[in-house]
Amino acid sequence: MLSNQTINTLRQLRLNGMADAYYRQMKDAYAAELTFDERIGLLVDHEWTLRQNRQLTRLLKAARLRVQAAPEEIDYHVPRGLDRSLIQQLLTGQWLTERHNLLISGPTGAGKTFLACALATGACRLGFKVQYHRLSRLLHQMMMAKGDGTYGRVSKALSQIDLLILDDWGLANVSAPEARELLDILDDRVRQHSTCVVSQIPVELWYEQFSDATLADAVLDRLIHDAYRIQLKGESMRKLMNGVKSNAEDDKTIATN
Repeated sequence: MLSNQTINTLRQLRLNGMADAYYRQMKDAYAAELTFDERIGLLVDHEWTLRQNRQLTRLLKAARLRVQAAPEEIDYHVPRGLDRSLIQQLLTGQWLTERHNLLISGPTGAGKTFLACALATGACRLGFKVQYHRLSRLLHQMMMAKGDGTYGRVSKALSQIDLLILDDWGLANVSAPEARELLDILDDRVRQHSTCVVSQIPVELWYEQFSDATLADAVLDRLIHDAYRIQLKGESMRKLMNGVKSNAEDDKTIATN
């Protein structure tokens, strides 16, 4: 049949979305009532959607986010200094296009990592390449790469990421060798791509984390200039969520007694 030949040709052209949609149209009596333009439009739409979904899956897998978080899951009801208008602005992706950085700080459990991962998911949906790293592990990885001969490849790959997330910034002091490594990473990215730093330490205290004042100036100058800032506050979101869960379990117990 000509229809089967068409489907096979579409698959050979790697237009699997169009092939699937065309097959469904063949089985759908209502499709015959559509105009030629409408049917073609549906085929193209299905192919585009399939490719977008595949791209998003690839980007999220490559991002290796610490937690699965989506922009629509961000909680604005708990008072923790979260500016909804700023978050909505960041979700447009303009800050990534303009190569600005983002600094997220706040106490333990305030939801910093979740927020960063939610914004990262939003960036992936827009087609940006993202990678999540815990700072200490990334610096260790770079040191190891120098020893095994992969430093150039790893360094180049990092420099090409649209959004690099550095979590757990400030958990330990930064030695001079680590600061030089961090400076190299940021030097390759400044005014080229965006970096998001997540830290328990307020931004104004970051300087004190470095053992070398000159390197501290160089690193922070590349991070802080023209960066967006989000400073979370308030009670731990984990404690609040555990409290909600406990109350729900208590209510369930009462209801069954």
